[in-house]
Amino acid sequence: MSNLTIEPVSGKAGRKAFVDIGYALNRDDPNWVPPLRAEAMEVVDPAKNPFFDHAEVQLFIARRDGKPVGRISAHYDKLALDMPAEQGFGPGTGQWGFLDAVDEETTAALIARAEDWLREHGMTRVLAPISLSIWEEPGLLTMGHDHPPMVMMGHHAPQYQGWVEAQGYTPAKTLRTYDIDIRVEYPPLIQRIIKSGEKNAKIRIRPVDKSKFDEEAAIILGLLNDAWRENWGFVPLTDREVAHTGKKLKPLVREDLIMIAEYEGEPVAFMMTLPDLNRPLMEIGGKLFPFGFLKLLKWIRKPYPADMRVPLMGVKKELQSSRLASQLAFMMIEYIRRAAVKDYGGVRGEIGWILDDNQGMNAIAEAINATVNKEYTIYQKAL
Repeated sequence: MSNLTIEPVSGKAGRKAFVDIGYALNRDDPNWVPPLRAEAMEVVDPAKNPFFDHAEVQLFIARRDGKPVGRISAHYDKLALDMPAEQGFGPGTGQWGFLDAVDEETTAALIARAEDWLREHGMTRVLAPISLSIWEEPGLLTMGHDHPPMVMMGHHAPQYQGWVEAQGYTPAKTLRTYDIDIRVEYPPLIQRIIKSGEKNAKIRIRPVDKSKFDEEAAIILGLLNDAWRENWGFVPLTDREVAHTGKKLKPLVREDLIMIAEYEGEPVAFMMTLPDLNRPLMEIGGKLFPFGFLKLLKWIRKPYPADMRVPLMGVKKELQSSRLASQLAFMMIEYIRRAAVKDYGGVRGEIGWILDDNQGMNAIAEAINATVNKEYTIYQKAL
């Protein structure tokens, strides 16, 4: 047995060492997208990430003969503990995330240490990997390792699946992303549904108004909480998290890529699309200096060419089983598709993540000839 130790870390130096391991162990993977170091540090900083307002988090580093060989976080979200158990989280459910390791032995030791920490804090069950919030990078990549993820999605080497499952973990839920060539017009049936909606005077599809950013964000948040409140894995976002996320995403927000659907003057649905920031991040290797900052700033000012990802979409709960819900979704998707091709030179679009049992959203994706390109598995284990 090698001289392997698992050490808890804290403070700025400990967090930096934790973040550095992610870069060191993934830099040779051609499909791993290096995040900006400042953002990677912010995610694990209690003073900067509002997730820590309602969560307890411990970071661990694995060392073999003094050399860093892996990392993991162990944490539980107090808001998630208050959710109904049938929605995925609930009382006694903790998480681990940010798993990186050089081999299976290190993986096993890291997971065991995270489990011990969770037991010490009264947890009786694990859902993992979740890094850190369900709204950030949930799940382990189990299909689609052959191409990079889009913005706000994770990437993991294929061997992790076997290493995690060997520790007694079984799938709890699968999250899918769908890929589509946005240059291709949708099938005739979908075009007829869109044209029918355009003739309906009660329907209005409008872009967001960035000059009223806070007001528009409040509308979207209200729709999001209403549409997702009974979904598996839902945890409400706090006001601080909304403000924090809005500040981070504001440079990527383009008015013609985020749509709000109104019915009889009332907002009832939304669709958020972001240019794929991962593309320029790969080009600069996650480094702002000496020249990365200028390249990234130029791209953010005019993201062209830019493929697109739809990270969030929602329709008010009362409409979700109606034909109107699908019609509004198709209309928003089509309007954004046109803008993405015309104004941003987009070729690929990605929709998701979508729960594997979300029949409505999976049906919408399949109706526009999108195909599953990645799957992320969230695992569970009793402690």
